[in-house]
Amino acid sequence: MTVSQRTLFDGVVHVHYGQLYVESGDDPIAGSLKESFAGQANGLCGAALPGGLYLLTGLHTGHIGFTVELHDHAPDLTDEWRDIVEVSFRPVSPDVVLLQWAGEKAWALDLHEIDYRVRYCGTGMDEGRSHDTVSADGPQLECHLLQFWPAPAAEDRVVRQTSKVAEYWHSFARELPPPPTPEERAEAERLARLAHERAVDEERRRAEELEWQGRLPSDRLRQVSGNVSGMVRLDRLLVDEVDGAGPETQREIARWAARRAYTLAGLADVDWIAPALDALDAGRPLPPPFDDWDDVWERLFSDPRVPTTTVTSMDGARNNMSQQAMAIPALFGAVEDDPLQAALDALYAAAAAFGSAYPALFTEVRRTFPGIVSPTA
Repeated sequence: MTVSQRTLFDGVVHVHYGQLYVESGDDPIAGSLKESFAGQANGLCGAALPGGLYLLTGLHTGHIGFTVELHDHAPDLTDEWRDIVEVSFRPVSPDVVLLQWAGEKAWALDLHEIDYRVRYCGTGMDEGRSHDTVSADGPQLECHLLQFWPAPAAEDRVVRQTSKVAEYWHSFARELPPPPTPEERAEAERLARLAHERAVDEERRRAEELEWQGRLPSDRLRQVSGNVSGMVRLDRLLVDEVDGAGPETQREIARWAARRAYTLAGLADVDWIAPALDALDAGRPLPPPFDDWDDVWERLFSDPRVPTTTVTSMDGARNNMSQQAMAIPALFGAVEDDPLQAALDALYAAAAAFGSAYPALFTEVRRTFPGIVSPTA
């Protein structure tokens, strides 16, 4: 019978720890010695893990001759190869490579995602083992041949065994416990996946605890944007207290905080600002210029009737912050659609207007709204 043959690789490869691999897919088999040979009769070509072949050599470290061939049918056996084993193999992706240990070099193998029979042949394995290590300019003591041809999956087998190295590794493989059944493997994967998910959840929880100053937020707080993180840094417990209040109380806190900030900064009685505070109290849309953020800032800094006072920043780092500029956002925050965000944004802006004295503001809000109590306080 005529057999069509194609050489996929023919050259010299460098082995470390007497190992080479054929890999496909994203899961490396390197390091999975026992798993690769579990349940096999041969200990030279491990094929127990999907999509990979674990190849052992006699030489520990150094260069060996290596050839890879693709055949249409099973090639004839020849006498030149002293150790021969066969396994079945199916790539799990179209990207199949012959890989040196640690992946320092790889050679693509033109194989399809079909079932193959694989014959792994070697000669000079005992000589390679006796030398252990061969330098770059040393002799080539060992050669291997790896042959593929399409064939249905079948049990692995030892075709020929001559070397003591092969005898040792065949005994090693046969003493390994049997591989897990598909059901056991699926269950192990399920448990590993659950453990990973738990670890991810725990890491996420720790990160969230850190972000929220050691107190996990309610689902409601998680949905709030704006300056909630700023309020968390200033008074974590007050954030929970405001969160625990109802929407009506939250809206009252927002209105109170905005007026308190504007009063402190001397803005409440300015003629173009007072109508906006009245509209806020009445629940009406803010009148001009508070319908345009840019117009407000332009008038704030151009109107000579607006007071100009400064405060020290909340963190104490700067002592020349414009108190009026700090207060202005409180009114815009107070009209947010979400009453919880409105309360927190208005409180944060009011705290900025107080500057480094902001704890006094938070004492005031608790005294003014005695009903706000954190459920975890």
